[in-house]
Amino acid sequence: MDKLRALRYFSKVVETGSFTRAAEAFSVPPSSLSRRIADLEKTLGANLLKRSTRVVQVTEIGQLYFKQVQEILAQLEHSDETVRSYQAKPTGFLRISAMVSFGERLLLPLLEEFKTLYPEIILDISLSDELSSLSRDDVDIAIRGGYAPNERVQAVRLMDNEFIPVAAASYLAAMGTPVQATELKQHQGLFFRTPNGPSPWLCELDGEWLDVSAQPLAISNNGKWLGQQAIAGRGITMVPRWSVQDYLDSGELQELLIEPTLRVSQNPSLAIYLLYQKQQYLMPKVKVAVDFLVARFSIR
Repeated sequence: MDKLRALRYFSKVVETGSFTRAAEAFSVPPSSLSRRIADLEKTLGANLLKRSTRVVQVTEIGQLYFKQVQEILAQLEHSDETVRSYQAKPTGFLRISAMVSFGERLLLPLLEEFKTLYPEIILDISLSDELSSLSRDDVDIAIRGGYAPNERVQAVRLMDNEFIPVAAASYLAAMGTPVQATELKQHQGLFFRTPNGPSPWLCELDGEWLDVSAQPLAISNNGKWLGQQAIAGRGITMVPRWSVQDYLDSGELQELLIEPTLRVSQNPSLAIYLLYQKQQYLMPKVKVAVDFLVARFSIR
């Protein structure tokens, strides 16, 4: 029995929920595909699928087996593509995920130059403030703010990610301009939501860390929307300097000079990281993209 082919057949049946659609994907008769999966079940001594005239259901042990098989097939596909692509020209789809504001302000303008340099690479860009996992999502490169992630990926520090407090002149005229961190409790705050909850506003006073967060007016994982709310005079927000530099230059937002200095974490090493799986770097399209972005951000 060709076990690898049987594994691929089984995986496709689970994905499509149909022997017929799985057979169409491989251009083989459904009966042939079914027999190979039956042989696989016989070899394993377990029923992976429940068959009926209308639907295919996956057994409990089949679900567990499918998850493990998917990981094996994905690794095999990566290995095959690495061999096929070795010493080849950079080509194919390149999937990049980045934060919305970072993508719009910094990444997309750079990719115009990248596309000119590598016209045979098809860019597939996803901008989202949701966290993504390279091992789970179909992404070649991810750009995220925070700390180097605790997963088995390569993490390259692109730039600092200093957070600063900002507000619109209209808000400050109505509510006053805070200068001491402890005054923020009397103000309205626009907070970015992380997986652990809203980012706190912290300061170090007399050797102790204090939470001096304002009263929450709005909480969101969309930094762009929070910035728009701040411009509209709704409240104070803590945002990365790079994300609001244009608004600071235009006067739409003002940086607040608060004492002691505000932070969103006790760890001062917040940064923007470029993430990719180590084995992916062997693929020309990923290698040239990583090298290009690292080089461009190193001169900022």
